[in-house]
Amino acid sequence: MAAHVGNGMEPFLIQEVKTKLAAKDVDHIPGKVFFTTSFEIKQVRELKSAERLFLLLKRLSAPTAKTPSGIQSRLMGDGSDWTRAVLSWRCLQRDLMMRSDCTLSLALPGRKRKMEEESGVEGSTCNGPNGTQKLGLGGERRELGLSKDHISSTEDSGSVNCVAGDKDEENRIEGSCDRKTSTVSFRVNCRCSGALSRLFSPQDLSRIIGTAASRQLGWRVDLRKPDLEVNVYMSDDHCVLGIPLLRLPLANRSYMKTTGLRSTIAWAMASLSDIKPGSCVIDPMCGVGTILLEAAHEYQDAFFLGLDIDESQLVKADQNVEFAKFGDRVQLLQASSKEIPLPSCSVDVVVCDVPFGKKFGTKTDMAASLPVIVREMERVLRVGGTLVLLLSPQLSCLLKKSMTPRPVTSHTQGEGTGVGLGGDVDPSHTPSLFPSLQTLSYHRVSLGAIDALIHKYVKILTATTTLSGPHCIHTLNPCIVEPE
Repeated sequence: MAAHVGNGMEPFLIQEVKTKLAAKDVDHIPGKVFFTTSFEIKQVRELKSAERLFLLLKRLSAPTAKTPSGIQSRLMGDGSDWTRAVLSWRCLQRDLMMRSDCTLSLALPGRKRKMEEESGVEGSTCNGPNGTQKLGLGGERRELGLSKDHISSTEDSGSVNCVAGDKDEENRIEGSCDRKTSTVSFRVNCRCSGALSRLFSPQDLSRIIGTAASRQLGWRVDLRKPDLEVNVYMSDDHCVLGIPLLRLPLANRSYMKTTGLRSTIAWAMASLSDIKPGSCVIDPMCGVGTILLEAAHEYQDAFFLGLDIDESQLVKADQNVEFAKFGDRVQLLQASSKEIPLPSCSVDVVVCDVPFGKKFGTKTDMAASLPVIVREMERVLRVGGTLVLLLSPQLSCLLKKSMTPRPVTSHTQGEGTGVGLGGDVDPSHTPSLFPSLQTLSYHRVSLGAIDALIHKYVKILTATTTLSGPHCIHTLNPCIVEPE
């Protein structure tokens, strides 16, 4: 199988398929992850860091040819890969449509998006305990390829499985499906970057590849209501061809009524938070509650509290909590992130998407407010607890500078202190504003048009003798735990 993911999400998906699906032969390129697994469909479709799944038609090194005929020859070959992929796709579609308990269906490219959204039906993949599938997962898109040339399907305990068939079974399947391959209607969607994109537009490449497939395989081009789509991604280094398997992206959550932050990013933040059974998790700027819902869905033995000063956001968050039926574990409270109404050292995890950008920004000067907000998060976090933040590149840079003690020379005095980030505390040295927070990792991720960074910290005990000022004493002293 192959999957498409957002840039920066590949490590999360690789770890997820290894942990949840015992995946083997895991490989990746930017935006896509490939793997083999023998797990069933219900496990594959539960992947949280992937966005789309594809039946892998072909994966090549970048085509060296720069002419239409050369591109056609490179991508089509003798056509056998295309024929086998469609046979597998047809049989997977047939078996999934036969399942009355299947909540996901294969991609139907000819239907309008509005119909898909109104139906509320998602797509499904196919794998089984006795057969393996070649999977690829990418940040924003996924590709999926089967490990055998021919696939037979069986029903076991009410689930659809794809297993390697013997020769007679392969011939039977090929005979039953091959009659349809000659009448396949299709369209090609092409994405291209690098040198080839300067010679051909995506429309040109789609037309070149579609013409070759139509002529060589006898398929019928239908741009409006095709039986299937062939998605092609070409760069200077890679060429990947795949057939979408699912109607809706995996990133569409059935338990989310109103979306805010991209669900895959929210899940990644939750996975970094080291949430354990019994943990108390808070989001001081929860918005519509996306991060809390992702975390609550993944970690069912923890307690979650969402805070936000905006009442309209909390209304949507409450609707999301009720829709997901998480009311017994997710509570909401209207409060300011600058004055969190909780005792010091009272929570295990603080996770927060700090507002930024045109869509989710606030009227508050976040650069000036960030030190106050992070200081409150540091205060309520227990020693050993985890802090996970999503920040814009600009806010990330400011917070990194405020975390690192550094000497100040005549050339750099005052430089990088930023508004509200410490100012000129000492003519020779700028101390860290958050001495009890230790940096663990940074992760750059894509939010579509813009990038962001996930920061992960752990709160550690720091000797009070190394600190100065009433604030530092106030920050650390309440962390002494009274015996029961």
